[in-house]
Amino acid sequence: MKTIIKSVFYSVLLLAGNTSCTKKAPAPKPNIVWIMIEDWGYQFSCYGEKGVYTPNIDKFASEGIRYTNSFCTAPVCSPSRSAMMTGFYQNYIGANQHRTINKKPLPYGIKPITNLLEEAGYFTCFMATRKTDLNFTLEKDLYQGDDWSERAEGQPFFAQLTFPVTHRKWHLDPQRPIDLNDVELPPYYPQTDLAKRDWANGLESVQIADRQIAKVLERLDKEGLADNTLVFIIGDNGRCMPRGKQFLYDGGIQVPILVRWPAKIKPAQVNDDMVTTIDISKTILDVAGVTPPHPLHGLNLLDGSTKDRKYIFAARDKMDNTHDAMRAIRSKDYKLIHNLMPERAWCQFNNYKEKRYPVLALLNVMYMKGELTPGQAKFMAPTKPEFELFDLKNDPWELNNVADDPKFKNVKMEMLTELNNWRELIKDQGVTDEFRAGGWPSDYPTRTLEEWESILKLWNPWVFRKLGSEIKDPGDEIEKTSLVKR
Repeated sequence: MKTIIKSVFYSVLLLAGNTSCTKKAPAPKPNIVWIMIEDWGYQFSCYGEKGVYTPNIDKFASEGIRYTNSFCTAPVCSPSRSAMMTGFYQNYIGANQHRTINKKPLPYGIKPITNLLEEAGYFTCFMATRKTDLNFTLEKDLYQGDDWSERAEGQPFFAQLTFPVTHRKWHLDPQRPIDLNDVELPPYYPQTDLAKRDWANGLESVQIADRQIAKVLERLDKEGLADNTLVFIIGDNGRCMPRGKQFLYDGGIQVPILVRWPAKIKPAQVNDDMVTTIDISKTILDVAGVTPPHPLHGLNLLDGSTKDRKYIFAARDKMDNTHDAMRAIRSKDYKLIHNLMPERAWCQFNNYKEKRYPVLALLNVMYMKGELTPGQAKFMAPTKPEFELFDLKNDPWELNNVADDPKFKNVKMEMLTELNNWRELIKDQGVTDEFRAGGWPSDYPTRTLEEWESILKLWNPWVFRKLGSEIKDPGDEIEKTSLVKR
């Protein structure tokens, strides 16, 4: 009997030992890399852009998820980045006015996601160009270092990189010049050689960014980190062109979101969910196992929660010292824009655009000469309609405003109700009388035809410059004659 009991006892011990040996160690937390391209939309070859060659970004997209209905929350860097860095809409946290002078701390106990990640044991770093451009003050540093190599052994890391080569001034690509005849312009731009060459110069800039990104991805592979590293490639806001950056048309708010995580994400996925850049913030904290003090406004991109989302929202407020305000709601089929200051022109004075956009000078000259098509001329009008509604299935370039068409009355009312509900959620303060009367002068047009023609002459050699030429960007010269200098 003693022998049997002893045998059973040792068997139990052995079984217990075997059980403990088979327990799985907790999976290591993933590393997270956030790669941002400035002022850029869907102009990669994997999104179907003609003329451009982005093989490294295309390969990355084929290894993970490419989102085809992806948008930012504001069409310019500082409010958009403020939203992404917190996971809350910029208006909700008081960060909606671009180039805010008197910045305030984040409200409601909200913290930047980098601080939350640090508290959860992550090493946080900002590599490459250190452009944060946030519209709030900081209680502590956003990042702990400059490179993930500085982390402790085995410590998970969050690394953010920003590549500014796609920001104006654009750069020529020495390895693969693009012929202007190989590009395709949206129809709301004049189909001239200058406009095509300017567009091609932008595409050459993103080809340079493509190679810069490749070096980061190669390093992850070389260091054996790629498999368990969640990587995002995104834009902060839309492309720096008229009707793009600073506006709520798709050219201003549609940004790429590409995601790769070989250990968890199946390759070759194309996702048409309605998603937004603050979903990235939510996704990052979720995969890192971080619960923020307050529920974020975004959704997790990887858990299926975006599948049933019907609308995304975006807002535009002050741009530098150009006062205007717009709100937008977009579904897969429609977009409604509420212009809160319809009395002001779309192209009222903005110093940045007038000294950086050759095509803006071209549009002004052709408009004043009556040479634009009706669709192109709409954007140059002295005032805006209060509402713009676009049937995106039939009008993807957002040229035909159907807000007053009785056929779309129900669509407009439903979207306006949802937009107003969202504005209430984000504590949108709208437009005060002081704001409406302020900012740079709203006189329009901002220059005479003769002045715009002289500016267009300054732009011509710069746009058509050759690699290695000593032609100077005329931006500073243009600024000397601007409205605010008179």
